[in-house]
Amino acid sequence: MKLLLSYDGSGCSEAAIDDLASAGLPVDGEATVITVAEVSLPPPSVEDDAEPVASEYIESIVKKHREHGEALLADAYALAKTAAERVKKTLPHWNVKAEATYGSPAWEVLKKAETWLPDLIVVGSHGHSAIGRLVLGSISQRVLTEAACSVRIARGRVEVDPAMARIIIGFDGSKGAMAAVDAVAARNWREGSEIMLIAAIDEVSPSIVGRLIPPIVDITEEINQSEREWIGRLAEGPLAKLKNAGFPATLHFHAGNPKHVLVDEAERWNADSIFVGANAFGSRIERFLIGSTSAAVAARAHCSVEVVRIAVLI
Repeated sequence: MKLLLSYDGSGCSEAAIDDLASAGLPVDGEATVITVAEVSLPPPSVEDDAEPVASEYIESIVKKHREHGEALLADAYALAKTAAERVKKTLPHWNVKAEATYGSPAWEVLKKAETWLPDLIVVGSHGHSAIGRLVLGSISQRVLTEAACSVRIARGRVEVDPAMARIIIGFDGSKGAMAAVDAVAARNWREGSEIMLIAAIDEVSPSIVGRLIPPIVDITEEINQSEREWIGRLAEGPLAKLKNAGFPATLHFHAGNPKHVLVDEAERWNADSIFVGANAFGSRIERFLIGSTSAAVAARAHCSVEVVRIAVLI
């Protein structure tokens, strides 16, 4: 497994490192910690055909900016190295490297992902404000919506019971939901961990007048029941896959919008992570929609949220 971790020295990125211990990661793999200095480095010299006096003056300004930028880049590398050492302690058998670059943090993380092709990008939530979990940081938001691979919005938590993990998978029978199940089944969860598949269904309900007419009430209940049965049949394979992987799971139905149901149930159950397919509960273009279910859950959840993308999307 290849993991790319974005680190900027903030409390949120520190929490992202803490979260690695409860992410069910394999025993060995490759990890790159990248820190981006938010500066632009000017060219080393001005054009040769510039006026001599202007060239000397501009060159002095450029030199000062470059020296400042290089100092910030050196600081960024020092941060990345320190973070890589922390990651190595959490993942002792992994090959962990540190890198630093400069520019727009989100763009540089995405550019690194395009060339290095990680299986998973880990970023902190960057939710510092009073509305906190309702808004992701701009960097996390952009990486989440534009990355071609899976993205984990990591929130470190103080574990009540470090011997087990509680995992929620948003399930609607879509390819995205199946990919989320595959991702969970492939992880190295601790013995005693619990996994719950949550199916959020927007149930059909009769109108005020319809509630007074028994046949209409019966029809709407039949529709809702048939949808639950359909989801239940689709979940048989995933439940068997998780059981065969050594992680027995249960399926639970809840009425309501998945954006709210998954978050509410995770908080009620004190879950450690939520896994949701990038196109679960939505369309194939979901990765480009800021208002998508996966993005909404990632922003609102109290725990870490992993948005799973199928490896190859053409």
